[in-house]
Amino acid sequence: MIGVRKGKEAIVVGIGEIVWDIFPDGVRRLGGAPANFVYYSQLFGRKSFLVSRIGDDDLGKETMALMNQHGLNIDYIQMDTVHPTGTVKVFLNLEAAPIFTIQENVAWDYLEKSQNLQSLAQKADAVCFGSLAFRSSQSRETISWFLSQLQSDCLRVLDINLRPPFYSKELIESLFKLADVLKLNETELEIIKSLFSFSDERETEILKKLLANYKFKLIALTKGEKGSRLLTADEDSSHLGFSIKAVDTVGAGDAFTAALVDGLLHGKSLDEINESANRLASLVCTQKGAWVKVKI
Repeated sequence: MIGVRKGKEAIVVGIGEIVWDIFPDGVRRLGGAPANFVYYSQLFGRKSFLVSRIGDDDLGKETMALMNQHGLNIDYIQMDTVHPTGTVKVFLNLEAAPIFTIQENVAWDYLEKSQNLQSLAQKADAVCFGSLAFRSSQSRETISWFLSQLQSDCLRVLDINLRPPFYSKELIESLFKLADVLKLNETELEIIKSLFSFSDERETEILKKLLANYKFKLIALTKGEKGSRLLTADEDSSHLGFSIKAVDTVGAGDAFTAALVDGLLHGKSLDEINESANRLASLVCTQKGAWVKVKI
């Protein structure tokens, strides 16, 4: 089992961006990878906490109201009186996959250290973080500090979440060194393949190299409608996914990560985790927006 603490209820944290996804029809929905992860982790019955920052504006007030409506904890949502709440323009391509234009210099770029964040870090059993919130020096420093406060047996999950132009080989490599578990999709694997000069190597060879070079306990590769693959040094589990009619795929990968973390904390087998994570991600794809009503 990976990262399991017995004898107490696990505490799960997502740290980084919370944003309003604004769709072509003008509809806006709350999202952001860490926020989506926490939303679905709570549906699994986990004590789930989001660490992020919003503006002291109408969207910030709407954020707090919606989090309260969904019963999400707001103790670690910081208020910024200078920078606005983050927004993302979302365009859906013919396959219902999202293309993002992410607003810069927003509240979640300015996460601050605090005593209550340090206390949360020291209690956490699993933390999920991604590359996007490392785009600013302020949030990069705060998240790195937060990760340094974790207990040695806390599960560190890197949902790499590569969004151009906010990544580099140097950033990716530094994040690899902070994580126990790497979650990425096929597009992100292609980016890593190019950046790390794995040009002539196949999927399995690349994943095994990443496992060995960065001492990951597990790599999760999602493949959209083709399912997913979970790989450790000793096991290799594949799932073919579920046949559905996708409305949009926003939030599906984050739901997958939530199911992955829940399964790891429960000590489930890789095949069991693959099944539940694909099932949840598929259900999310059948509804609009990142936060959808699903029965887990």
